[in-house]
Amino acid sequence: MTISAPVPVATPAPGRHPALAATDPELAALVGAEERLQAETLRLIPSENYVSAAVLEASGTVLQNKYSEGYPGRRYYEGQQVIDQVERLAGDRARALFGADHANVQPYSGSPANLAVYLAFAQPGDTVMGMALPMGGHLTHGWGVSATGSWFRGVQYGVRRDDGLIDYDQVRDLALKERPKVLFCGGTALPRTIDFAAFARIAEEAGAVLVADIAHIAGLVAGGAHPSPVPYADVVSTTTHKTLRGPRGAMLMCREEHARAIDKAVFPGLQGGPHNQTTAAIAVALHEAAAPDFRAYAHTVVANARALADGLLARGFELVSGGTDNHLVLVDLTSRDVPGKTAAKALDRAGIVVNYNTVPFDPRKPFDPSGIRIGTPSLTSRGLLPEHMDAVAGWIDRSVTAARTGDEPALAAVRAEVAELMAAYPAPGLPV
Repeated sequence: MTISAPVPVATPAPGRHPALAATDPELAALVGAEERLQAETLRLIPSENYVSAAVLEASGTVLQNKYSEGYPGRRYYEGQQVIDQVERLAGDRARALFGADHANVQPYSGSPANLAVYLAFAQPGDTVMGMALPMGGHLTHGWGVSATGSWFRGVQYGVRRDDGLIDYDQVRDLALKERPKVLFCGGTALPRTIDFAAFARIAEEAGAVLVADIAHIAGLVAGGAHPSPVPYADVVSTTTHKTLRGPRGAMLMCREEHARAIDKAVFPGLQGGPHNQTTAAIAVALHEAAAPDFRAYAHTVVANARALADGLLARGFELVSGGTDNHLVLVDLTSRDVPGKTAAKALDRAGIVVNYNTVPFDPRKPFDPSGIRIGTPSLTSRGLLPEHMDAVAGWIDRSVTAARTGDEPALAAVRAEVAELMAAYPAPGLPV
């Protein structure tokens, strides 16, 4: 078994984080090591991205010093004159960007945001419905090991075995049989466009609240590269990082009729004071997402993913659903005789960061599955284009082959080539 060597930790460059380096040089050195790692490697995890320097700055402001339980104009602490304006600005920008009636920007992350939805619309023991985790869904969509599968009766739909696509007739039949209070659409490993209109028709017929979880594709929706769920869903849940290129946070958007229930579920239902520095960074990210160049970025994310999928198909890889419509590609490595975990660790040594992932109907265990999940948001933020994707596919092919044969020199050679390309395309927010 090959063990990945630890990343060398050196003294941070003078001036980069002066206060941190003076107070805690050990932690400052680790931050510097992570900066170098992000700069030198090809990051293909579809849920990761690079935020701008402006988002980073907003995340580290004196807004960190304020406690602000409640909502603008209705706080439990005084001294909120500025904080109220920050939160209103973020909410206004979210509504304008997505065309939503109401936006709550306080959830700490995606899972708490989804928990707030349950608190708003369901009681413990109620039936809820979402995509099964092994088929590409999320833990919080009623899967058994999640609190949502423990507190509620979760029923799951999946994809067809023959083409890896959602069978909307099956979803309808299950929803009419089980009559869930809440129906989730969206997930974490879905490479194809979600038909929100079809889900809305099913939810209406079954008497369910439709929740569109667009955590992965929010940036694509904002940039017009994926259809929006806002006209169809009762509630839209999303994180603010991933394709949206904001800080690690979340938002809930909904129709006006549900605004009170959603707000009450977030606070005081699930959490106390919001993280004001994160709210500010969300506001910055939403401002950036409203700019014309963000639209170009979102469409390039999809173009890059399709080009990467084509490059992998040309090299004989098997892709779930045969390709992609969005930012991610799910690769089934069964025919390559390499487990996903083995491949992911070899790719990491080659400077290509992915995550191992289950594939639909996977015979292997989740901690040692058959697939890898790759995505193009991070490399697109660095400026890479579809013409670069064949080289990326080639590196993946060489690395997976090396993983099977144990060819460490081949992985080292790929890593050198990756570092050379990354040096030519500096990442936003990182030191050059």
